[in-house]
Amino acid sequence: MTRTRRQVTLIVALSLPTPVVVAAQATPSSPVQAASGLTLVGLDGRSRAVSATDLAHLARHDTTVSGHDGSGRYSGVALTDLLALVNAPLADSLRGRSLATYVLVEAADGYRVVLSIAELDSQFTDRVVILADRKDGRALPAAEGPYRLIVPGEKRPARWARQVVRISLKRAT
Repeated sequence: MTRTRRQVTLIVALSLPTPVVVAAQATPSSPVQAASGLTLVGLDGRSRAVSATDLAHLARHDTTVSGHDGSGRYSGVALTDLLALVNAPLADSLRGRSLATYVLVEAADGYRVVLSIAELDSQFTDRVVILADRKDGRALPAAEGPYRLIVPGEKRPARWARQVVRISLKRAT
């Protein structure tokens, strides 16, 4: 290829619009893109998409809470039941090295919160943290849903993430 032809090719390539594919990839500092789905990620790095049908097979929990933007009766599934779908260390297997496991909850707008696996497990606490999909008997409003993390008993509802799209298990090293 001649020098002039290479220059023309480069000019044409630079003048083309940038592909949108780059914008669709989520990075730790950018918002997660899947606004309507829910993805679970296990310690092994494998992902699992969770559907409404999957949630329908899990036990339901209700809690009435009051916070600056989250008052009402929320209904959903226990976060531990969801984490069991990706083989989270729970119950008797939650000891030793497994106690360094934490849960990263990510929202569509990039908001992220962390919970220790031990603060979720029924052998460590009586509190049931839920991933809610209903409020006051109806589907969550768009500003909160389709899924919202509810952590009952907290004085400050800062970890009540709205529009949850990904829940990942991680281990501190």
